[in-house]
Amino acid sequence: MEKSNLNIVLYQPVIPQNTGSIARLCACVDATLHLIHPLGFSVDEASVRRAGLDYWPHVKVKNHQSWQSFLTSESPNQLTLYTKFATQFYTDCVYTLPTYLVFGSETKGLPKEIHSTYASQLYKIPMRTSIVRSLNLAQSAAIVTYEVIRQNNLPSALQ
Repeated sequence: MEKSNLNIVLYQPVIPQNTGSIARLCACVDATLHLIHPLGFSVDEASVRRAGLDYWPHVKVKNHQSWQSFLTSESPNQLTLYTKFATQFYTDCVYTLPTYLVFGSETKGLPKEIHSTYASQLYKIPMRTSIVRSLNLAQSAAIVTYEVIRQNNLPSALQ
């Protein structure tokens, strides 16, 4: 599988509905979905069919057994990571292609060692965390993905 300009990376996701929604987003915008294992659910053919994910055959999915195996196989040039603990806003980033947008697990986020290794590449989406803990993972992925599309003038390529 050739490398994509737009890549969404999910670090150990646990809620299958979020991954399904993000997979649909990837199909819509021709992005590759990277899944860092372990996952909290199965993505085998029977499970995908049972969940009614009829667009799944149109999603480019790459499974990685660990964070390190992802880094080794992809060698990403631009890697941006999203957490509510960041100080920079996602709109402050200048997204160049190819880009990899990394989102942590719904329950644990990204591990502290990844936060410290990539401290200058952490971004957040503004929200009232005094009222809600966080945005839904699929919503967050969509917000950032469409900012990349906007910055790189990609809308016409998606028609």
